[in-house]
Parts: sequence; C-alpha cells; structure tokens
Amino acid sequence: MPVRRSRTPGGSVSSRRSNGTVIGIVALSISLVALVALTFVPTPYVIQRPGPVYDTLGTARSADGEDVPLIEVDGAETYPTAGTLDLTTVQVIGNRERTPTWFELAMAWTDPTRAVVPIDTVFPQGVTSDERDERNAALMVDSQHEATAAALTELGYDVGARVRVVETVADSPAQGELEADDMVLAIDGTTVDSATRLRDAIQKAEGAEVTLTIERGGQEKTVSVTPEKSIDAAGDEVWLIGIVLTTDYDFPVDVRLQLDNVGGPSAGMMFALGIIDTLTPGELNGGEEIAGTGTIDAAGTVGPIGGIRQKLYGARDAGATVFLAPESNCDEVVGHVPDGLKVFRTGTLEESLEILEVVAAGADTSDLPVCTAEG
Repeated sequence: MPVRRSRTPGGSVSSRRSNGTVIGIVALSISLVALVALTFVPTPYVIQRPGPVYDTLGTARSADGEDVPLIEVDGAETYPTAGTLDLTTVQVIGNRERTPTWFELAMAWTDPTRAVVPIDTVFPQGVTSDERDERNAALMVDSQHEATAAALTELGYDVGARVRVVETVADSPAQGELEADDMVLAIDGTTVDSATRLRDAIQKAEGAEVTLTIERGGQEKTVSVTPEKSIDAAGDEVWLIGIVLTTDYDFPVDVRLQLDNVGGPSAGMMFALGIIDTLTPGELNGGEEIAGTGTIDAAGTVGPIGGIRQKLYGARDAGATVFLAPESNCDEVVGHVPDGLKVFRTGTLEESLEILEVVAAGADTSDLPVCTAEG
C-alpha cells in the first residue's frame, strides 16, 4: 500500500538549510565589509601611549648615532651619581596623514596604559607636522634653559635673565606688534624674568588685552596684544599671542643638556634635579630608581604636563619605584597609579628635593605629600 509522504510546513529541510546558508553568507559578507570599512576609514582620534624613558644621569643616542651624556658640565666640580633620575615621555600613534583604525582605537580604549584623544588636541587645524615639531623643539630648548637656571639658582649661583622673542607666528595677535629679538621686560607693569612667567601671565589674562613693555634696538616701548585660545602639544586649551620665546641667561657654569628627538617642556624638573645631583656630593636619589615629570621655571616652580597616566606606566615599566608628579596634575593621577609605583606630588623644586631626601635616607615616606581626591 503506497505511503503518502507529508510535506514539511515551510518547505523541505534542505531548502531551509540552503536559505540559512545564504543568510549566513550575506551576514558574513556584511561583517567583512564593515570590518574593512573600520580598518580604512579615517578616524578623528590619535592614541597616546608610554614613550621612551631617559635617565638624566645617564646617556642617550644622539642624532649622529653616538651615546652622549644627557648632562655635561664644565666650569664646576662634578660628582659621581648612582641610581636614576628618569624623565618620561609620551608617544603619539597616528597623525593627519594616517590616523589609527577604529579597531586600534577599540583596543586602546580597553588598555589603561593608553589614551584616545581627539586629533585636533595634538595636531591642531592649520598647523603642519613640521611646524608642530619646530614648536615642540623650541619648548624643549627653553625648558632646558629654565631647568639650568633653576638648578644653579638652587645651588646659590647668580644667573641673569632676559626674555627674548625668537619669532612671531604668522596671522597671530603678535604679528606686526612684536619682532624677533625684542626683549620683553614686563607685562601689564609686572616685571618678567622668565618665558614661563610671561606665558603664565598671558594665561591668567584669559583673552583680555595685555600690554607688554619691550626693548627693541636699545629703545623701550609698549605694545598691546589680545591673546587667542588655542590647543597646545599636550592637548590642553591655552591662551596664546603667537610668539616663540626663550630666556637668555648669563650662566657662570657651562651646562649642556643633550637629548634629541624629544620635544615639549615637560622634562624641565627632572633635568634640574639631574644637574643638582651632578654638581653636589652624595646621591640625590639614594641610589634608587626615581622618575618624574613637570615643567619648571627659573624660580623653581613645577608646572603641569600632558599624558601623566602614560608617563606613570612608562616609569613603572622602566623599573622606577618612586615618581614625582606635578601637584597640578593630581586630578589625573588619583585612581591611575600602577602597582609597584609610589607617586608623590610636588609644586616646586625645593619640595622635590625634600621628597628625595626622605627617599634617599630610606626613611618613612608616609608623611610625604601624595595626590588625593581632594587635590
């Protein structure tokens, strides 16, 4: 007797399998297309990660491929050093020509050692990579001058200081008002004795017109400029008038700081500590591995920097056990200190020396200043 085969509702099993296969292929194709798009579509971000760490008491490779001391001194007695006084850096992944992929960004977002930041904060619109590098190089040179002045002043030397305009930036507030080699004597009637203090005064004006007293060709005159808001190399909003500055000093001791391919002002404090250690008997760090960061001016004031979290991890990975952080960066430090690293906050060169004195003695560090949620 013939057996009637019933039909499976919706078609045969093989038909359903075929449909499922087609749907799977389509879904896979869409995923692959999306993955390719995420790989090649430009993104508006760059990635910051820990950069190289350099011991100011040691050597570094020069542009000529030779190992040279970061600090060399002539005209004064120097002393042996031990341990490290490391300056820390941040590397940027990506630029306007080649931004990170979305996949790279996703990986960076989950990595505590990295930070994803808008590209405009690192590579401002209208500023070429060469211009950015030139500005950072100028900031490094100025930082080295300030570090030398701060260190020698701390050691009792007399250093004369005059702030000089290196150049003006095209289409900036300063163009037409200031010229290269102008000596800036005062801002709004307050005497200026360092490029850092002039920059700080411009920041405090917050866009209000400032009056500069300058010396040009032996003649004193005043000019007025109105600062404009911009983004600095660390990605922070700043007020600028569009000048590159340096401070001319009359150093009684010849101090040469040598570090190629590193820009910006954030190495100032560590250079100052390295100079002091080189010019004084004993070991400033007690032979320990110490790292830190922070700008500095001739008066020894330690200022904020960018990329503090990446620098903490870079220092820890390089073997440092103690880190000196600017007190003005404490809000970025709290909750982000890597295991195995002690971080102490500092606002001046004198405070940094006091911290190192305790560390070098192997004494109890529980009373030393640290970053807290309250500041």
